[in-house]
Amino acid sequence: MLSALVLKKQGIEVTWVSFETPFFSSESARKASARTGIELITRDITQDYMEMLLAPRAGYGKNMNPCMDCHALMFAKAGDLMKERGFHFLFSGEVVGQRPKSQTKNALRYVEKNSGMDGYILRPLSALCLPETPMEKQGLVNRETLLGINGRSRKIQMDMAREFKIRDYPSPAGGCLLTDPGFSKRLRDLLFVQETREVRQIHLLKHGRHFRLNSPESTDKCKLIMGRNKADNKNILSLVDPEKDLRLRHTSLPGPDAVLTGKFGREQVQTAAAMLASYTKAKPGTPSEVRIIQNEKESLIQVTTPVSSEFQDLMI
Repeated sequence: MLSALVLKKQGIEVTWVSFETPFFSSESARKASARTGIELITRDITQDYMEMLLAPRAGYGKNMNPCMDCHALMFAKAGDLMKERGFHFLFSGEVVGQRPKSQTKNALRYVEKNSGMDGYILRPLSALCLPETPMEKQGLVNRETLLGINGRSRKIQMDMAREFKIRDYPSPAGGCLLTDPGFSKRLRDLLFVQETREVRQIHLLKHGRHFRLNSPESTDKCKLIMGRNKADNKNILSLVDPEKDLRLRHTSLPGPDAVLTGKFGREQVQTAAAMLASYTKAKPGTPSEVRIIQNEKESLIQVTTPVSSEFQDLMI
C-alpha cells in the first residue's frame, strides 16, 4: 500500500497484482484495493508454484518457505502481465533488511536476475539504499521522492501509514502458511511421503489432527484426518472426495468427524475406527460402534475403545 501511494503521489498510475495459491490468498490485497481505490488484478499460480516448491533453487527458509524463488516466480508472472497490459515497470513494498533471508540486498538481486525482470523492478520504500534503476534514470520516476528505509523496524512505515490515513493494515508477521512449522511438517509429509500435490489435500492440511497410518517405507499411502471441533469437522467434510475417501463418525457419541484418505485396506479402516472412538467420551476398554461411509454406501464397524495417547507417535 505504501509503495503504491508513494508512486501515486508523483502522479504515476499504478495497478496491483496479487497471486493466490493454497498457501496464501488475496484477501488483504482485496481489502487494500477497496480502501484505496487502486485497481487489483488477481491470478492463481498454484500449478507453477507447486513445481517451484518441490525443488527451489535457493532452498527453503526455516520451514517450507522458498521465499527467494517465490518472489522470483511472482515477479516473472507480474512481468508477463506488465507486457500484456503495456505497463512500464514493476514495483513492490519490499524493504532492505526487513527479512533476514529474502530481503537482503543479495536476495533482492537474486530475485531480479532469476525472474527475468532485471532492470524493471523498483522498490520505492528502499530505493535510496539500492542502485538507481533504469526507470529513475529515464525520468519515469522521481528518485528524490523515494525512500531509503533499511532494517526490521516498521516505525517509518507506521508513520507513513498515518500520513496517508491508512488505519487498517495487515500485521507485519505471518501471512504465508509455508512459514508455519506445524503446517510445513504436514506439507512435507504430503509431498514426499503421500507423494501427492492434489490441491484439496493441501487444503486439508489446514484442519484437524493428521495421522500417518503407514510407515514411510510402505507402498500404501494412508492418512487419517480427524476434526478437533465443529469448525474443523465442517471444513474437513467440505473437502471430502466421496469416491476416494472414507468418512468415519461414532454412531452415538458426539466427537470428531474423520476422513481416511490414500490407499487403505481393512486393517487401516479398523485402526482408524478405533482411533476415532478414542477421541470421543467413550471409556477406554468399552465397545464403540463407528459408522463408515464411502461412495454413499454406509456400514458399521465394532471396535474396542483404546486410549487416545496410544496414537501420539502416528500424529504428523
